[in-house]
Amino acid sequence: MIRALLASTALLAIAAPAMAEDVNPTLSLSASADVQVDPDFATVQSGVVTRAATAQQAVQDNGRAMNAVFEALRRAGVTGNDVQTSQLSVSPIYADRTEANQNQYEIIAYETRNTVSAKVRDTSRVGNVIDAMVSAGANNIQSVSFGAEDTSAAMDEARRDAIASLLARAELFADAAGFELCGITRMSEDFARPAAPMMMARMDSASTPVAAGQLSLTATVNADFCIAD
Repeated sequence: MIRALLASTALLAIAAPAMAEDVNPTLSLSASADVQVDPDFATVQSGVVTRAATAQQAVQDNGRAMNAVFEALRRAGVTGNDVQTSQLSVSPIYADRTEANQNQYEIIAYETRNTVSAKVRDTSRVGNVIDAMVSAGANNIQSVSFGAEDTSAAMDEARRDAIASLLARAELFADAAGFELCGITRMSEDFARPAAPMMMARMDSASTPVAAGQLSLTATVNADFCIAD
């Protein structure tokens, strides 16, 4: 029944007068579907934090350490556009002293933060890359995330599953409530949620253990069905 309604909806819209009011009651439904895909890359956010008595010294110390981190990434096969600086800052460090009921702020050091975003295209080597960066001087691991280069086919699969679920649900409502559907007056898709990792344990005694898991993609479809008189 629903497949026939889908085919006839466009014809009904064309045949209806342009200014006619839709007096039929409607059934509004929503359905979602998830699909899982294997990630094909990981992004590691890591870098170096240094402190020194002067801003110049903090920057110089940080630069030497970061050069070693970049070299470690190069040896690990992470080069070119897969390496990008994501943060670089120099900030004063204050000591809070209270004198005569007044707070006195004094700069006692300077802190430099330099963070690099490294795209690791072999997810089985993420732990090795992290170990290489730490061994070279990285002391600030901010995050590890996973992604896939092309999720269009997987998202289309999720959309098809969501639409099938939506049509089946509409048939259920019509059958249970004893009414007839006369077409689809509106259909839309919610913005898909970002891919989220579904963690699965993987241990590697030779390097820092990292679980790649799977990415979950969600498609949500909404539709308004008109109910026949």
